[in-house]
Amino acid sequence: MGSIDETLARYKEDFDLFETPNEKFEYIFDLGKKHTTLPEGEKNDATFIEGCASPAWLVGECKDGKLILRGEGSSEMAKGMLTLLLDIFNNRTPDEILDFDPKKLNDLGIIEHLSPVRQKSLQAFLEKVYTYAKRCKEQNQ
Repeated sequence: MGSIDETLARYKEDFDLFETPNEKFEYIFDLGKKHTTLPEGEKNDATFIEGCASPAWLVGECKDGKLILRGEGSSEMAKGMLTLLLDIFNNRTPDEILDFDPKKLNDLGIIEHLSPVRQKSLQAFLEKVYTYAKRCKEQNQ
């Protein structure tokens, strides 16, 4: 598994193949087909992503100094974006996540095409990831 930046670069290459925002969204929907679900017991207030356009949950656990993330989204867009974002952030050290500048996600060439509501959803997801990463880092000190 490469670094966050390497994973981002790989996705950027994929997104660069598409000329229109709609084609890029189709790619996100295709990613969503690989989407996993959470057991019902893990879908609760603590894992609910507050501020997401459609119901979505994110579970974060510290394991061997890494943050392990699992999530579930309810819409096609949420499933695709979660699949993409989990690939970028899952199984990383807290420092790698906390040192990452989320503005780099703009390099993908898709974020600017998201509606304001979906951009807010992305922000809510990132806040949850960073909260889990901080908690994980504190546990490991």
